[in-house]
Amino acid sequence: MDANDRRKKSVLSQINWKWVCTITVLSFLISVSMSYISSEALGNVGNILAFVILFIFIAIGILFDIIGMAATSATEKEFHSMASRKVSGAKEAVWLSRNASKVSSLCNDVVGDISGIISGATGALIVTRLTSGMDILPALLTSLTITGLIAALTIGGKAIGKGFGIGYSVKIVFAVGKILSILPIRFDKK
Repeated sequence: MDANDRRKKSVLSQINWKWVCTITVLSFLISVSMSYISSEALGNVGNILAFVILFIFIAIGILFDIIGMAATSATEKEFHSMASRKVSGAKEAVWLSRNASKVSSLCNDVVGDISGIISGATGALIVTRLTSGMDILPALLTSLTITGLIAALTIGGKAIGKGFGIGYSVKIVFAVGKILSILPIRFDKK
């Protein structure tokens, strides 16, 4: 076995295959759920509510991007004294900080990317509704405008959110920890 083969084997052995499988299945389930909610919500609403739903999906992507960025910026030491005093949400905040790479992957990559895909699909549905019966040029301009709006709001919102996530990382992670402390999920030392 040459050095290249050993390096490849070493890299492959460092991959957490259980996490890869978990995140893949979770991505599928979240994507199907969000897509279903989007299609059901858009089925019986007018154009204004369709835009509201579109903005909600964009906001979800931005919010989870902020959470993922905050988790990677905060350190668990900031929450240890609170956890020792049994402050609600502190144990969960320690877990979020300790597992920052997984939290970031889930928030930024899974929920953030799925929100982007769903908002694009929602935008396409809105474009289809608005442009039915239009001539080619107005339909093209409408499509380009809505596509550009979705991209600009998503990218601009995430750019602002990253700074916010870094600057207020402790407060954000603690707030998410408090929310998680209400849920029936156990956050142990693993």
